[in-house]
Amino acid sequence: MLNPVERYKSGVMPYAQMGYWDADYNPKDTDVIAVFRITPQDGVDPIEAAAAVAGESSTATWTVVWTDRLTACELYRAKAYRVDPVPGSPGQYFSYIAYDLDLFEEGSIANLTASIIGNVFGFKPLKALRLEDMRIPVAYLKTFQGPPTGIIVERERLDKFGRPLLGATTKPKLGLSGKNYGRVVYEALKGGLDFVKDDENINSQPFMHWRDRFLYCMEAVNKAAAATGEVKGHYLNVTAATMEDMYERADFAKELGSCVVMIDLVIGYTAIQSMAKWARRNDMILHLHRAGHSSYTRQKTHGVSFRVIAKWMRMAGVDHIHAGTVVGKLEGDPNVIKGIYSICRDSFTHKNLEQGVFFDQDWAGLRKVMPVASGGIHAGQMHQLICYLGEDVVLQFGGGTIGHPHGIQAGATANRVALEVMIKARNEGRDIWNEGPEILDEAAKWCSPLRAALETWKNVTFNYQSTDTADFVATATPA
Repeated sequence: MLNPVERYKSGVMPYAQMGYWDADYNPKDTDVIAVFRITPQDGVDPIEAAAAVAGESSTATWTVVWTDRLTACELYRAKAYRVDPVPGSPGQYFSYIAYDLDLFEEGSIANLTASIIGNVFGFKPLKALRLEDMRIPVAYLKTFQGPPTGIIVERERLDKFGRPLLGATTKPKLGLSGKNYGRVVYEALKGGLDFVKDDENINSQPFMHWRDRFLYCMEAVNKAAAATGEVKGHYLNVTAATMEDMYERADFAKELGSCVVMIDLVIGYTAIQSMAKWARRNDMILHLHRAGHSSYTRQKTHGVSFRVIAKWMRMAGVDHIHAGTVVGKLEGDPNVIKGIYSICRDSFTHKNLEQGVFFDQDWAGLRKVMPVASGGIHAGQMHQLICYLGEDVVLQFGGGTIGHPHGIQAGATANRVALEVMIKARNEGRDIWNEGPEILDEAAKWCSPLRAALETWKNVTFNYQSTDTADFVATATPA
């Protein structure tokens, strides 16, 4: 870095010379650390590009300003301290940047993201920029509420242990009347599912007002619970145009006795945190549908990795988040999905480059988030889902329930039987990954709904190349 006279001379100078690059910097335990994938324009030095990202996401502007000297500027400057080439991707670099904790407002995802992703993604010297991962210090985590319920308390409220939870999304997601919508919910819950859910874009449309949907759905929930003796639920989507509307809908859901409400990611970080606080006050499970995320999480070179979104949402305070299926119709590399699930469910997430996790993350007692697997899954994949995703997960079979040839209730029964026999086999020590199809076929001999499900969807797969994979190359080391 230049001496003060040269550093604060009016004009333009490289960001690295302004103090936003420090190869000798050792991050503090209280620093927020971000790793970006940067793709500089041709002729732009990667270190200067990293320094520019650090500067533009903290205190810098395009020219020298003397007012820096009115602040603790050396403290407040973000510091790029490491730049590594991305394996197998010429022209791309992983840049590690540390931010002092004082740069962020406590307990605010909106403020955190306004700095980290607020302005820098349109910076002209970069062809592309992607936020790959973040290390959130314990000191900052403790300013966030986190999930209002958490996995342990949710299981206690539902009285369901030792297996994944089962759900489905009402189909068609748009167009049903309130009464017919409620019929779908009842049939699915009566057949053996734990939850049914609204989809992301069912709010309050001309064909079905939100209040009608809530009334018919809760009637279905209560009837199914009485018929089965199990706790049941329906994710009532309270997403709306204003916070006042959302609070009104959530309050009505509580008044009707619902144990869960739902919101969409597109409502924004402030609204999500506001609803999380409401859910904590009202002992309600909060389900988050990640509507819109793929518009900025799916591409490898530009945007925000979903593992970062998962971290932010655990901090913001949701109990459920759609996090990928591996085997379904939506994007999901097995290793990347494992990394996301560990972020949701671990007390301490360990660095695992193979899974795209760049940092150790101590969650400081923040409650755990229940991942939700949905999108193109069916009973024939049950052994794969359990092996990939474990048991602390909601498996949502929408079309795989409602599209069953014998009806909705039969579809739900097929999924419940497939789950129960697979968990039983696992608990008996069988190799369900390899024996799964045999286990399902045996159960199908005495369960006609399962037999019909397997026959209907036995050849359905979604084997496409994932676009978001971890950039990990194993290297041999001397013995």
